[in-house]
Amino acid sequence: MKTRWFGAVAAVAGLMAYAVPASAFEISSSSFPADGTFPAKYVANVIGCTGQNVSPEVKWANPPDGTKSFAVTMYDPDAPTGSGFWHWIAVNIPPDVTELKEGQASEGGKMPAGTIQARDDDGLSHYLGPCPPKGDKPHHYTITVYAVNVPKLEGIDSMSSGALVGFSLHYMTIGKASMTYTYGR
Repeated sequence: MKTRWFGAVAAVAGLMAYAVPASAFEISSSSFPADGTFPAKYVANVIGCTGQNVSPEVKWANPPDGTKSFAVTMYDPDAPTGSGFWHWIAVNIPPDVTELKEGQASEGGKMPAGTIQARDDDGLSHYLGPCPPKGDKPHHYTITVYAVNVPKLEGIDSMSSGALVGFSLHYMTIGKASMTYTYGR
């Protein structure tokens, strides 16, 4: 009896060794404080906002197998537009890149070779920091890194809209990781 029980435990332990999941795809940034708010440095400098409009540092790790490129977006679902607001869209980031440094996606910054920054909802092809309407409750800004199964999203250029990029990403994403921060004024 003891022998069968020990054999069953050994078999289950052996199976568990093969069932250990891979590390989860994750995103992080040292640009934001623990309280989850946007520092002024990363806030827009338009429409009454007086930030510096510097793009934050974004790092990622443990992408899924089969990742051939990355995309990074920042989206405000609380914008009073009926469809939210795209603040930042970068696609075709090479698969060996695991970080965008602070300021790299800002106007005049140097993105990794082959990367395309598509048009945000203000018509800009670079990072645009938060700038919600004065008096609104703080808005949520979600930064997402997408693991993409193709090296290049076809038909996307610097004039492509967030909706078009989102449509392409919908079909080519094999994993994603997000972090959300708030800002109000």
